Parts: sequence; C-alpha cells; structure tokens
Amino acid sequence: MSGRKPCVRCLIAELDYDEYTQSLLDYIKSVPADRRVSEEEYQRRLGFCRSCGRLLSGMCLECGCYVEVRALKPNAECASAEKRW
Repeated sequence: MSGRKPCVRCLIAELDYDEYTQSLLDYIKSVPADRRVSEEEYQRRLGFCRSCGRLLSGMCLECGCYVEVRALKPNAECASAEKRW
C-alpha cells in the first residue's frame, strides 16, 4: 500500500495487490464448495463486515482475522460482541 493511508472498510480483494494479497485471494478461491458457505451467505457476511467500524484493510480489528477468509467458514461467526453474523 505504498505511502497511502490504510483502506478503512475495504476488503483484501479491493486493496493494492502484492504477492501476499494474491496468495490470500488464491487461497479463498481454492476452498472447496463443500467446505465453505454459499456465495449468497458469503456476500451477506461480507456486507456486514464492510459496514463495520472495526474493519481496516480487510482485517477485523476485533480479532485480527482477514474477514474474507473467516466469512468463508461454515462454523465461523463474527468476532464482535454484536455477532453480526
């Protein structure tokens, strides 16, 4: 993110690409359908994350996870006290 302010409320897919970012996006794409939530549920969860004040550059400031990875997992839940999803 060379010299730019961190992207508040952005997901990693929306950030400047580097090797690490690309590896995260490749991992997300590689998760088999039977080990992830439906695309509709995934987008619903990410919608809550995008509107949360605890999102910074794709990372949840509540728990430190990359929300695009956490939101994939069927048994995962929002780390905030409000449990948005």
